[in-house]
Amino acid sequence: MNILFIMYDQLRFDYLSCSGHPHLDTPNFDRVANVGVRFTNSYVQSPICGASRMCFYTGRYASSHGAQWNGFPLRVGEQTIGDHLRKLGMNSWIIGKTHMKADAEGMARLGLAADSVIGARQAECGFDNWIRDDGLWAYGPDGFYDEKRSPYNEYLKSKGYDGENPWADYANAGVSDAEIASGWMFRNADKPANIKEEDSETPWLTAQTIDFIDQSEGDWMAHVSFIKPHWPYIVPAPYHNMFGAEHVPLPVRDDVELENPHPVYGAYMSNKIATAFQRDDVREKVIPAYLGLIKQCDDQLGVLLDHLEAIGRMKDTMIVLTSDHGDYLGDHWLGEKDLFHEPSVKVPLIIYDPRAAANTTRGTACDALVESIDLAATFVDAAGGHVPDHILEGKSLMPWLNGETPKWREFVISEYDYSATPQAANLGVEPRDARLFMVYDGRYKLMHSEGGMRPMLFDLHNDPQEFHDLAKGSNHGAVIDKMYGHLRTWGLRLSQRVTKSEDDIKAMRGRSMRRGILPFLFDGSEASEELTEKYRGPVRQDHTLD
Repeated sequence: MNILFIMYDQLRFDYLSCSGHPHLDTPNFDRVANVGVRFTNSYVQSPICGASRMCFYTGRYASSHGAQWNGFPLRVGEQTIGDHLRKLGMNSWIIGKTHMKADAEGMARLGLAADSVIGARQAECGFDNWIRDDGLWAYGPDGFYDEKRSPYNEYLKSKGYDGENPWADYANAGVSDAEIASGWMFRNADKPANIKEEDSETPWLTAQTIDFIDQSEGDWMAHVSFIKPHWPYIVPAPYHNMFGAEHVPLPVRDDVELENPHPVYGAYMSNKIATAFQRDDVREKVIPAYLGLIKQCDDQLGVLLDHLEAIGRMKDTMIVLTSDHGDYLGDHWLGEKDLFHEPSVKVPLIIYDPRAAANTTRGTACDALVESIDLAATFVDAAGGHVPDHILEGKSLMPWLNGETPKWREFVISEYDYSATPQAANLGVEPRDARLFMVYDGRYKLMHSEGGMRPMLFDLHNDPQEFHDLAKGSNHGAVIDKMYGHLRTWGLRLSQRVTKSEDDIKAMRGRSMRRGILPFLFDGSEASEELTEKYRGPVRQDHTLD
């Protein structure tokens, strides 16, 4: 069996028709949901691109692998999906974005050449590289944001788009009075991108995926990682005007959130991203473009699914659809992602398994508390391997796909290291203290902040929109204590003993005695004769007589 692991960047959990969006029709996402399982309570382990992806790829929490912000290298030696699957005879490929930065210092220390097979895999997060393009080809006075070569830019140049950076000048810009109307400026979000639709980013990566599938041999896992609907919020025709102001919902926010907010929350509500999305004219430009980008993603998913059907590969390919985090879009007075409200930390997750064992769950929804790190364990399990639970901290979802009801977790965790942000500097928080933790048990959601600040607490049964921070008062101490108990349980997890499994350790018990290590014996009768046999018998040479 093969695995097609598709990730959309910054796709909200509730912006699909199968999850109840009132205006957006996504028949191809629905098509996968209708033959698979839609997990309705799926949470990322960090609501920021790089850290979230490293959790997906390693199957480990952010504080376990340490790459907790964009550009933080994943240390040499961290095992990833590719490492686990190769042991099972399944190759692992990247097609699109990873947001991974290689641990160049660690590679140099160990003498790993970047152009060697192992060095290349270390630099590509354990994947073999079909085509990697991280998708943010911004450039300014100090050069490009991403210093690697852009395969997509090279493609655009081959198609006749001129300039040093056609990604910025065409794919993510419109035209206004014969001038470039950059997608970086929200006022241009309603303009069509100045590019043929078939040359834009999402169709380009879809075509790359089809090329990979058509040439592939043997068992494989392909991580297809689309940059959209991530900003810049601009989309080519005909998607640019499929939606308008009438499709823009009222923001999910309340004035009570502005009253004595948690210091970190207050800092984020005051940053330039949030203040932009607090403007109605910004939301009325951006959200229709965001909807158009998702609609294009859905159409291209249809192209991919149709191709799999045509070549007979739907019957042997597991399909996973998810996102690395959501997008506030003005909800809770915020833009982007970063914090732990549902629009940011909760993501779509749809899994189709073609095998007969999953027939009983097709077209169903599962409300179990799921973490993004569960996918690595799921892939190992699906490939027929034993999940190495001393390394992978997630839990396989295969029992849910096969109609079972396994013993499951009581809560989910997410972490956010904001040490590199202006918010940490503005609050005067030292980098080691600029860390947030979320624990959610299906009803209560607690945010803990290091640095001596109070927590935040929400009751999603009585306050599903997360307006009322119960930790502002003094009447919920027992609940707060309970949630801190969950956080303590999680904090005591065994996360770094990755070189010895439970079975390895059990097999070690008593082994040293069988190899002659017999301390603390008085006369030998305490051990079996088998263990003392080599230490008994007549003396062959008596040197005490010399």
